Amino acid sequence: MKQVIQDVASGRTMVAEVPIPVVQPGMVLVRTGASLVSAGTERSLIEFASKSLLGKARSRPDLVQQVLERARREGILSTIEAVRNRMDQPMPLGYSSAGVIEAVGEGVTGFSVGQQVACAGGGYAVHAEFVVVPQNLVTPVPEGVDPESAAFATLGAIALHGFRLGESSLGDRVAVIGLGVLGLLAAQIARAAGCHVLGIDLEPSRVAFAEEKGIPAVARSEAEGAAAAFTNGYGFDLVQICADTASDDTVHLAGEIARDRGSVVSTGVVGIDLPRNLYFAKELRFVVSRSYGPGRYDPGYEEGGHDYPIGYVRWTEGRNLAAFVDLLANRSVDVNPLISHRFPIGEAEDAYRLITDSKEDYLGVLLTYPDTTTPLPAVRSIELAPQKTAPEDTIRLGVMGAGNFARAVMLPVLRKIDDIELVGLASASGMGAESTGRKFGFNYMTTDFTELLSDERINTIAVLTRHHLHSSMVIEGLKAGKHVFCEKPLAISSQELDSIETALGDSDGLLSVGFNRRFADLSIQLKSFLISVKEPLMVQYRVNAGALPADHWLHDPQQGGGRIVGEACHFIDYITFLTGELPVQVIAQGLPDDARYH
Repeated sequence: MKQVIQDVASGRTMVAEVPIPVVQPGMVLVRTGASLVSAGTERSLIEFASKSLLGKARSRPDLVQQVLERARREGILSTIEAVRNRMDQPMPLGYSSAGVIEAVGEGVTGFSVGQQVACAGGGYAVHAEFVVVPQNLVTPVPEGVDPESAAFATLGAIALHGFRLGESSLGDRVAVIGLGVLGLLAAQIARAAGCHVLGIDLEPSRVAFAEEKGIPAVARSEAEGAAAAFTNGYGFDLVQICADTASDDTVHLAGEIARDRGSVVSTGVVGIDLPRNLYFAKELRFVVSRSYGPGRYDPGYEEGGHDYPIGYVRWTEGRNLAAFVDLLANRSVDVNPLISHRFPIGEAEDAYRLITDSKEDYLGVLLTYPDTTTPLPAVRSIELAPQKTAPEDTIRLGVMGAGNFARAVMLPVLRKIDDIELVGLASASGMGAESTGRKFGFNYMTTDFTELLSDERINTIAVLTRHHLHSSMVIEGLKAGKHVFCEKPLAISSQELDSIETALGDSDGLLSVGFNRRFADLSIQLKSFLISVKEPLMVQYRVNAGALPADHWLHDPQQGGGRIVGEACHFIDYITFLTGELPVQVIAQGLPDDARYH
């Protein structure tokens, strides 16, 4: 299938051929009908990628600080390698699309194959012919709403959430600063809620367009006077900023035209150096809107599928998506006039040239997709390099997982070993695996790991995925008659470990776990020294692993198993190796850490 990706290192936007993804538990597989290019967010990503390394550093000092902290903690060479690895990874573009469900993952309720849906989420509702999206980021599309209109749902939810934060109601006067797609959607939403709306923009063409569509609008130079006349001198109850500019002029203007104790909501990306005296004198409420509603950036909601009770959180991001689609269905909002350009997915590079380089005016830029009902292919792989001829005793490896650990740690080492042939690479993300597979010289890559199991050329499987998949993939590999290497931990529960033991007993394959420290030359020498010791031993192992963000997947008991199971297992295994004894008692004591460590 075709997918639009951004090469961060070179700055090039391209259409890549990658395998169709496989539906995951809690998600749906959607055949895309249309996707909306975000002229604000995506243009910013492209402009960042096109900068030199120095330019990237200047534009993101926060990332520079992270790099410096890592260098102090782990060393310069390790940090340079990590940065290069990150820069080598392509970035998926897109976060707002619509299409038809092709498959429903385990545990998903309320959706069925053939259903029309709108999809949201960076990394999920990407510009690709097929996408896998979590159930809380998908909403049904009723009859009468075409895919092109439904593709606006994410941007519509962003505008809707910003409006809700303003707490406006019937009869309020609302100003919308910035009349791009987001601003025009915000203006229509406010009007649909029974508010009196005035649009403001720097560009005369945008002002004229809004007026043509029935939205009163003025140029920036006329804004203060028009605002006084529009509100009878009181000022606006809500000023919603939908502009995209580094200038602080928008927040200054918003303060000037807002009423006493009014609200200003920043939905766009603008400078927010507030004029204190102005905002103090009117006691204005200023809010920065965070995307499209509660649940955004919460892995438990977006990836885990845990919805918030409606009695406590009335409008989640999922419910905002649904509400905007309802506005489309009842004709309260019309997005068709906002569509200025359409490009087939194969010509997506032209769409991005339009929003980054062209002087041509544009509003809504859509990518369109083939209208086909062709059945999904049984084989979901693409060939990357010709098959090699290797000796019979060569380790012919199939790798499951193409994440950071695989790219930065394992694959650079494996590529250098002559007796290992890299045959197949499997990853749920076709885009990431395609670039990784080419970089390290795999014969092919796939999004369906069962293709590795059925490939007779492969005699060994390496499991390099997140921890919750380790046990099931190890068992499947052993059942397929393969030798299996599993990066630690082997399992995240005793039940999983028992199942692996049973599978190993029924298999002729070998199983090895990535407890690598015991194989170091100095470790072997140390063990030989300790063998002759008859007195009791006291072993102290100091670990400087650093803190992880509270929302890191490793902390999730179901996915990562926590840092003891997921990381400390290395050190427990090492001490067991040195002493030749298993632990008989475990005592843990927490130290005060100001809640910085997890």
